[in-house]
Amino acid sequence: MKTDNFVYSDENFADIQMLRFRLKGFDELSLQQKIYAYYLSEATLCGRDITTDQWCKYNLAIRKMLESVWKSYRGNRQSDEFQAFSIYLKRVWFSNGIHHHYGCEKFIPGFSPEFLMQALKDVKSADLPLGNGQTVDSLVEELFPVIFNPDVMPKRVNKAAGVDVVEASACNFYEGVSQAEVERYYKHKVSSHPEWGNRQPSYGLNSRLVKRNGELVEDVYKADGLYGPCIQRILHWLGKAAAVAENMEQRKVISLLSEYYRTGDLRLFDDYSIAWLNEHQGDIDFINGFIEVYGDPLGLKGSWEGIVEYRDRVATHRTVTVSNNAQWFEDHSPVDERFRKKKVVGVSASVVCAAMLGGDEYPSTAIGINLPNADWIRAEHGSKSVTIGNLTEAYNKAAQGNGFYDEFVPDVEMRELIDKYGDLCDDLHTDLHECLGHGSGQLLPGVSPDALRNYGNTIEEARADLFGLYFIADRKLQELKLMPEQEAWKAQYYTYMLNGLMTQLARIEPGHDIEEAHMRNRALIARWTMEHSGGAVELVQRDSKTCLVIHDYNKLRCLFAELLAEIQRIKSTGDYDAARRLVEEYAVKVNPSLHAEVCRRYKALNIAPYKGFINPRLTPVTDTNGVITDIKVDYTESYEHQMMRYSHDYGLLEPWKGSKSNETSN
Repeated sequence: MKTDNFVYSDENFADIQMLRFRLKGFDELSLQQKIYAYYLSEATLCGRDITTDQWCKYNLAIRKMLESVWKSYRGNRQSDEFQAFSIYLKRVWFSNGIHHHYGCEKFIPGFSPEFLMQALKDVKSADLPLGNGQTVDSLVEELFPVIFNPDVMPKRVNKAAGVDVVEASACNFYEGVSQAEVERYYKHKVSSHPEWGNRQPSYGLNSRLVKRNGELVEDVYKADGLYGPCIQRILHWLGKAAAVAENMEQRKVISLLSEYYRTGDLRLFDDYSIAWLNEHQGDIDFINGFIEVYGDPLGLKGSWEGIVEYRDRVATHRTVTVSNNAQWFEDHSPVDERFRKKKVVGVSASVVCAAMLGGDEYPSTAIGINLPNADWIRAEHGSKSVTIGNLTEAYNKAAQGNGFYDEFVPDVEMRELIDKYGDLCDDLHTDLHECLGHGSGQLLPGVSPDALRNYGNTIEEARADLFGLYFIADRKLQELKLMPEQEAWKAQYYTYMLNGLMTQLARIEPGHDIEEAHMRNRALIARWTMEHSGGAVELVQRDSKTCLVIHDYNKLRCLFAELLAEIQRIKSTGDYDAARRLVEEYAVKVNPSLHAEVCRRYKALNIAPYKGFINPRLTPVTDTNGVITDIKVDYTESYEHQMMRYSHDYGLLEPWKGSKSNETSN
């Protein structure tokens, strides 16, 4: 698929479609801005190994072993087993490890242990990830069960009710500790500093909690601690970026982030976060660090991520309009007045173009970001939101003409409404979700931000989604000239409910529950509202196919308001039991017959349920004196070449050592 000679769609494998994104307007940036973006991009790519190691302690060793086989294999590369091996390696690259990036279940290889054992004979020992005293035989003995035995480390994040979610999860944030021990440890951290009140730092965000000699200690992520080799390289590129930053505020942001990376001090991370959200003058922005906690079953530990972006000034008008009216939306929210903010502060939003993705944001990434995550910073200083326009554009281009709506939307009039307004409504819902939803509401005094524990992420995403769903149907958007006609919002209601009730099931493996927080959130909202709709929303059979019918859109909006009020109450009061009941009843289990039908219909359309991105390659152009005169953007690098190049150029952690450190304090 091509637009202006630019290829958006590139390659499919397994359940993945790889896309490319265009750097619109990059050539219009000044040379200084391009160089600044380039240095930040290098810092973004240097953290890749951190994310891989965080998501399973065997990931780095397995990836390096598989890459060595891929390079050295002398057999028939067209054979079924080598093709299955190639797909498995591509999935490991895509998911930063051996577990699915979304569903968190471990991949089942399509090749045999015997094939891999034979292939390893072509690999030199020096190219294998052998630890001290380790042989090829001992490597095989340790790694093969992790790869091939479905009962070994089956889930990266396991949030099943009734299990110890720490012990049951394969993620590498804890070692030798139980869920109860983790919760007691961090509860004690909070109680140790009562003088900080609600301004407690995000304890545990940048560390691995382990038990040594019977004592719980934290291995802190910092320059001379855990993940030091990556962090030191990140600091190198941040230093070069600071020298060409657009303004003093950006230099301050980089300085605070760098000092945080050097020390691991979470109070400095809060200072950095406040400085970052207050920097609005520059066109270039970035995120680099341990941010989102979805990869931790307890929602405490931050996965490393990076993104570099630059402002889309034309498209930003939409998000600025929304954020400038934040107080109106807060005042008219259908939640209890006790839970509304009396004064909304510091809400800023923009549409940006991604220039480089890394870590937890690559190859699969978000299309909208709202940070910081700390509730006390949001309450006192506000938040910064971005909608990533060039990624949304790539998704939309890839979806054109794929037959999805013809298959799943039987009503011709609704298909026409979706064709006309679907993309706009998606953008508006993302804006409302990111710009306002996450920043809305407030905790009651004394309520811990972590009170909802393993259900917190799902409840928070449901809260932001419901905020967007309720207000996208409000006439205020027409008054603000953001919605062209009053009926357009129905397209968003239909597609959201369709996804939550049916089509997102294509992302679930047969026999599995829903695990990922965003998917749980959508299922919760769609199932709860349908159950309480009194027949206003229903799934019906037409020509032996299940179809969604919405009879009363206004009633559906009222139900969104009712559920938003309850979700906000749960969040504001820290009602863990109510959160657990809602999530477990509506957001987890899968109807097996409906699941099978959706997967069958998806397969007939040949649509990959997941999308990801190949980064553009940024290369400095220099004169004879080595002075940078331009930054070249190249879109031709293949997925395989990019992944192998990243492993060579940014493979900064040694397998078996990335998870080890003598650092024990935070």
